[in-house]
Amino acid sequence: MAKRWVIPDIHGCAKTLVGLFDYMIRPSKHDRLYFLGDYIDRGPSSKEVIDFLMQLQKDDYEVRFIMGNHEDYLIKAYEEELQLKSFLGFRKANKKKKEWFAFGGKETMESFGVKKLADFPEKYIEWMRKLEYYIELDEFYLVHAGFNFRKENPFEDKNSMLWVRDYNIRPEKVRNKRIIHGHMPVSHEFIDMNIKNNKMWFIDLDNGCYMNDREGFGNLIALELNSMEYTVQYNLDF
Repeated sequence: MAKRWVIPDIHGCAKTLVGLFDYMIRPSKHDRLYFLGDYIDRGPSSKEVIDFLMQLQKDDYEVRFIMGNHEDYLIKAYEEELQLKSFLGFRKANKKKKEWFAFGGKETMESFGVKKLADFPEKYIEWMRKLEYYIELDEFYLVHAGFNFRKENPFEDKNSMLWVRDYNIRPEKVRNKRIIHGHMPVSHEFIDMNIKNNKMWFIDLDNGCYMNDREGFGNLIALELNSMEYTVQYNLDF
């Protein structure tokens, strides 16, 4: 039986991602790989992460990619940069770029070797624009952050899928399926409890891969959905 791996926030930690693949999960091309977003920012090698994921597609792996709020930040900052016009020789400030830089955008720019946001390689922006907002499986919904259950139809609110942090799950609105997400770093102990407790309607897999200086954090997790067993790769980038 083909395995089904779910991998959360990588945040520019390319060596850690490669270590997870090459030494831990070793997926075949018959396995299915689901990524929960936030591939860029904070870590040192965002370009290498995206290149690795693109290569998986080229090599015909069964892969699907979800949009994270950090990809959304970059796309919007890039689009705003292209739209800005100068006035009397002065260029207006890109507010979205300033916000993005505060959350790791500077490291991403350095990884791609560009100093001006307008020069960011278009092919990577286009790849990010095509990312999915959620994935429905037989028994799970995969999403980066979560859903807005205050809406009659939570699938209409794409912004919440990228950004929401605190929400009360209404199981009937997601066909009584468990939600698997990343976005909000939680401890290794909490992740273990999430996975093993079938009564919980969500599983948060984000262990803060880049947070290697905090006890209980700093790992990249991969959850195999058939067995509900998970693999842990400690950070190799810092």
